[in-house]
Amino acid sequence: MDQIYWFIDWIWTHVKGYPPPALDGMRLGPPERTHNALMVQFFTWDCRHPHMSWWLHFESEVPRLAELGVTQVWLPPPNKAMTKDGQGYDAYDLWDLGEFNQKGTTATRWGTKDELAHAIATARTHGIDVLIDAVMNHKLGGDRVETFMAIPVDPQNRLRDLTPPREIEGWTAFDFPGRKGKYSTLRWTHENFSGLDWDQKKRMKGVYRITGESHRGWSRFVDSELGNYDYLLGVDIDHRHPEVREDLFAWGQWVLQSTGAIGFRLDAIKHIDRYFLLDFLKHVRKVTGKEDLFVVAEYWSPNLKLIKPYIYAFQGLVTFFDVPLHHKFYDASKARSHFDLRTLFDDTVLSFRPGDAITFVDNHEWQVGQSLESWVGANFKLQAYTLILLRGDGHPCVFYGDLYPNMECYDARIAQGVQRLMEVRKNFAYGPRVDYFQSQNCIAFVRMGDHTHDGCAVIVSNADPTEP
Repeated sequence: MDQIYWFIDWIWTHVKGYPPPALDGMRLGPPERTHNALMVQFFTWDCRHPHMSWWLHFESEVPRLAELGVTQVWLPPPNKAMTKDGQGYDAYDLWDLGEFNQKGTTATRWGTKDELAHAIATARTHGIDVLIDAVMNHKLGGDRVETFMAIPVDPQNRLRDLTPPREIEGWTAFDFPGRKGKYSTLRWTHENFSGLDWDQKKRMKGVYRITGESHRGWSRFVDSELGNYDYLLGVDIDHRHPEVREDLFAWGQWVLQSTGAIGFRLDAIKHIDRYFLLDFLKHVRKVTGKEDLFVVAEYWSPNLKLIKPYIYAFQGLVTFFDVPLHHKFYDASKARSHFDLRTLFDDTVLSFRPGDAITFVDNHEWQVGQSLESWVGANFKLQAYTLILLRGDGHPCVFYGDLYPNMECYDARIAQGVQRLMEVRKNFAYGPRVDYFQSQNCIAFVRMGDHTHDGCAVIVSNADPTEP
C-alpha cells in the first residue's frame, strides 16, 4: 500500500515539476561571507571533554573553526535524555535543554542551557551558524507505568499481528516533574504514542502496536522496510495526534528562538510521518520568518532509489546526507586498488541532485562498534575528503572524529590532512571545474578560480604503491 502513496507523490511531483534544489534556497552561513560554506559535525558518539562541558569546549574552539572556514556546526541533541549520560537520542524531554533537575541531573551530558545559548551566540559573532539535532521520533524514560491495550506484532513485519489485542503495561506516562509545565503544559500519555517495545506486566520485550478507539495504528506515510517502519525504538510518537503536533510545532519555534540556532538536523526521518515533517518545517519557517531555514535529514540507506521519493516529497525544504556516496567511499577503502575511481559518484545523491546533497565521509553512526558501522579506512579517507571539500558539488560536512583528538577514532595523520584540505577549500576551491576521469586508479579535476580566488588542480589516486 505504501508504494501506491509513493507513486501518487511521484506523479504529482512530475506534474508540478521537480522542486528547486534545496541548497539554493537555504542559509549555509552568514550571507556576507566571502568564502565557501562548510559544515562540521562537532561530536562523536562517546565524546567527553576532560576539563569542561561540551558546550564550553565548542565555544572555545569557535575561533579555530572560523579560521578553517567553517560556517555551520551541527551539535548533538541538546535535550534532556533518559539517563544522565545519555547522548540525547534517548530523548526524554525536548523542552529541557539542561535547565531543570530531571533524570538525576540538571545539565545534560553536554552542559546547561545557558552554556549552550552562550556558545551559539559566540559562534554567531564568528560567522558560524548552529544546527539543532531534532529527535522527534520517540521518547524514552517514562515517569510512570500505564495500563492499556496493545497488539504484539512481528518485529520483521510490523503489519503482521501475532496475537489479538491484550492488556499490557508500558512506561508511557511522561509528567516532566522537574519542569512543572514551564514552556509546555503537555504531559504525555499512551494516547500520544503508537507503539513501544516493552510490556512491564509480563516483563517481555517485543514490538507492540497500541490499540483503542483513539489510536489509528502505524502511520502509512513512513518507510516500508519491515513492512512498516513507523516503529524504531523506545515509545513511538504518534505524529497525527493533535496535541503532539501542537507541542512539536511550538517546540520547533521555541528551540530556535531561545538558543539562537539557525536550522535543524532531522533524526530518523524514515520512521516519522513525512506529512507531519513537511507541516512542521512549513510552520517553523513561517512563524520564525526563516524562509531560508537550513534543514538536513538523516535517511539511512545506501540505495539512491529509496531516497529519491523523499527528495520529491519534501518539496525542496530538506537536504539529505549522501549515504550512498559514503558507502562508495567505504567500498573504495575496502577494495583498495581494485575499486574503479571513475564510478565513485554513480548512483549517489550528489550525481542525482547535487543541490540536495550533504556530502560526508564518516559520522557518529558509522563509527567502529556502532550499529551502522561502515568506517572509511585510513587508506582512502583523505582521498574522500579531497573529493567532497574541493570538487564543488553538494555541501560538505567534516566529522569531529576525523579532526580532533578523541578516544574513539582519532588518527593524527588524517586530522592533519583534513585540516589542510579545509584550508585549501577556503582559499582555492572556486570557479568552474574540469574533470579528468580517464583512469581506474587515478582521477583528477581542475578548479579554474574566480575574480577573487585562485583555483587549484587536484589528483586523487588509489593505486597500490607496491605495484609497478
